[in-house]
Amino acid sequence: MLKAKLIPYTMKFIRPAGTSRGIMLEKKSWILSLKKDGIYGFGEFSIIESLSPDWNQNYESTLQNIVDQINNGQDLNSLIKAYREKPSIVFGLETANLDLINDGKQRPFDTPFADGKEQIPINGLIWMNDKETMFKSIQQKLDEGFKCIKLKIGAIDYESEIELLKHIRNSFSKETIEIRVDANGAFDPKNAAKVLDDLNSLDIHSIEQPIKQGQFNAMAELCRTTPTPIALDEELIGIHNRKEKIELLETIRPQYIILKPSLHGGISGSKEWIDLAEKRGIGWWMTSALESNIGLNAIAQFASSLKTKMYQGLGTGSLYYNNIESPLTVKQGHIYSDQNKKWVIPSAFFF
Repeated sequence: MLKAKLIPYTMKFIRPAGTSRGIMLEKKSWILSLKKDGIYGFGEFSIIESLSPDWNQNYESTLQNIVDQINNGQDLNSLIKAYREKPSIVFGLETANLDLINDGKQRPFDTPFADGKEQIPINGLIWMNDKETMFKSIQQKLDEGFKCIKLKIGAIDYESEIELLKHIRNSFSKETIEIRVDANGAFDPKNAAKVLDDLNSLDIHSIEQPIKQGQFNAMAELCRTTPTPIALDEELIGIHNRKEKIELLETIRPQYIILKPSLHGGISGSKEWIDLAEKRGIGWWMTSALESNIGLNAIAQFASSLKTKMYQGLGTGSLYYNNIESPLTVKQGHIYSDQNKKWVIPSAFFF
């Protein structure tokens, strides 16, 4: 008989993480542990309080209620269906179930990546900070072998950010380093066009969510006229119905969409977004949403199953000093599963 356990797991950032929504010092997650016939499967319920549509003060009690239902015999697939509009919950249930189905070896997807035979190219993430600190971080990423960097913009003085980008581009050509920026909706529709022009002059690959989500007409106009490709991120949050997904993609017509399974419908919901985007000639890549290595591993294996060659946003495992030890390793701008390293699952996860 299937049994379940819920384990709160709060991760501590090595350095404060600055975003346009504020500074993060820690990150809450809950690990779902499933057990059947002596085999364990682990999934992660991961939320960002200022962003996740699932989050409310009753979130943990909702998770405990789900665990109680599983222990009382409730079918997992019916639970996934019932919580379809709660992406972090769907992601946790799906990934724990996939891990269990595949014999509980932290292999929710059977791919060459999971066997350590393939690597995934990733971007190096540069957190918001003062100009000097950000440039030092960029130089460090380049020294570490990254060929793509992603900078958070929109929190410090815009002119300083542009000067920083100019300095980077004057030092490194677009053939040497691909630069992506993430605005997290920081700009006003009235000045976004200038931002997009400025970024184009610097050969920026793309900008994520230049204006706040929910402004369909304004975003559609920007995507229609932009010289710098636009990628939708927060815009996709809260859209669960297939018909609504199609309407959003066909109305806005972005150049890219970015999928975070914990925010965009879990594994199944993200796969639907990708299928719909590809049919419309819209590119995509996948990123983690600050999960622990449990969630990051599932997302990386999921991305590897889709055979994409684009840079993915999967390098967040090294942000925490108390992350779960795993084979996930970042080297020379790639993430891979080092078969010489083992998972060190905390004893609290077992029962």
